[in-house]
Amino acid sequence: MFGISDYGAFAAAFVLLLFLPGPGNLALISSASKGGMPGGLASVMGLLLGDQILLWLTVAGVAAMLKTYPPLFMALQWLGAAYLLWLGGKMLMSKPGEGPSLQITPGHYFRETLLITLLNPKAIMFYLAFFPQFIDPVQHQGWVTFGVMAGTIAALGFVYCLGVVWVTHHMAERLRAHPKLSSSLQKLAGLCLVGFGFRMVLAK
Repeated sequence: MFGISDYGAFAAAFVLLLFLPGPGNLALISSASKGGMPGGLASVMGLLLGDQILLWLTVAGVAAMLKTYPPLFMALQWLGAAYLLWLGGKMLMSKPGEGPSLQITPGHYFRETLLITLLNPKAIMFYLAFFPQFIDPVQHQGWVTFGVMAGTIAALGFVYCLGVVWVTHHMAERLRAHPKLSSSLQKLAGLCLVGFGFRMVLAK
């Protein structure tokens, strides 16, 4: 189908990968819990746009360049890690009742999540490893094949992210009645971001 060796397996594999914990999921949860549905939806758009940019950069050969020039890849890793550590630190240092790091306007949520996604060079390497597994070398149709794969990823990602935002928003409505619990969860989210930051540069 469109040069994809097993479209069903490709879609199923990506759905499973969506459930893996990571900075993107955490950004969605943080945005929806503090910004409501508008903030959560803005965060969804930022994440999806970031994924599409990384995906097409991979297709254009940026991933190969990163493999050819390891220092550039390392620099991007450190930049992404520093950003996650900064966000996580702000959440950990915030006092009960203070606004979270992912707050203000929907546009702010959009930019924060977009940056979190783009500053994760390992996502590019993931696409480089993931795509070839499902491309039929005989029936491959060039940009059409990549376009179908990119569209599938965007559609599945949107449905998944929308579900995360909706569930988080309704849970947050109940948590607002318990400020101490809400503050504790915010600090836990900050700690997770710090952990992702360290993992980005320490994982091999």
